[in-house]
Amino acid sequence: MPDLGLYERMLAVALEEARLGLAEGGIPIGAALFTKAGALVSRGRNQRVQQGDPSVHGETDAFRRAGRQRSYRDLVMVTTLAPCWYCSGLVRQFRIGTLVVGESRSFQGGLDWLRENGIEVIDLDNADCRNMMETYIAAHPGVWNEDIGEDSEQ
Repeated sequence: MPDLGLYERMLAVALEEARLGLAEGGIPIGAALFTKAGALVSRGRNQRVQQGDPSVHGETDAFRRAGRQRSYRDLVMVTTLAPCWYCSGLVRQFRIGTLVVGESRSFQGGLDWLRENGIEVIDLDNADCRNMMETYIAAHPGVWNEDIGEDSEQ
């Protein structure tokens, strides 16, 4: 049985990163890597807008900040939003054992694919994450569509 209290505490770090990104004018998606025991390894946020770099998603930022690891299997990736296909690929490629998602109603991403490939996925369906994303998407649909690889002209 997953320790939901531990996962909520981990999500609080990712939420803090999302809020920092929003305050910087970026997309409010935060992420963090933890050990299974709950020790913080790294944290990051979506900085595509701030850095003008399409590859700086929240998960990739946290992953890069973690530095080289011998194995990622015993790490927990926590993210405020279900990861896109790019970030889902990162989780699968490096076999990160557990993915904790703040919410997946705004965006489903590759969750089913990750589950099918042996990744433990825990969706907390967090109202703060959901409200932040819904508000952002409504206010900035072009930037959001660009972020997930959709036609930004829609």
